[in-house]
Amino acid sequence: MAYICDNCGKSIVSGRSQHHRRGVAGRRWAKRAQSTLRTFKPNLQKAAILVAGKKVSMKLCTRCLKRFKKEGKLYSAKTASA
Repeated sequence: MAYICDNCGKSIVSGRSQHHRRGVAGRRWAKRAQSTLRTFKPNLQKAAILVAGKKVSMKLCTRCLKRFKKEGKLYSAKTASA
């Protein structure tokens, strides 16, 4: 499954996780925790959207989902009958 938002294109980003960055009392630790690579995945949800009066299924990040809810573009049984 591709972790990409169909609306804004938000996708997986890689970064580092680090602990004990400063050390004890401002000094460096001799054996501090290593910085390890990790991935940050977007929170994608499957949603039905109204596009030009038709129902289209899309994978949206939660920010886009919130925006579409506010604009009233989400598909539901109420909007289909109205």
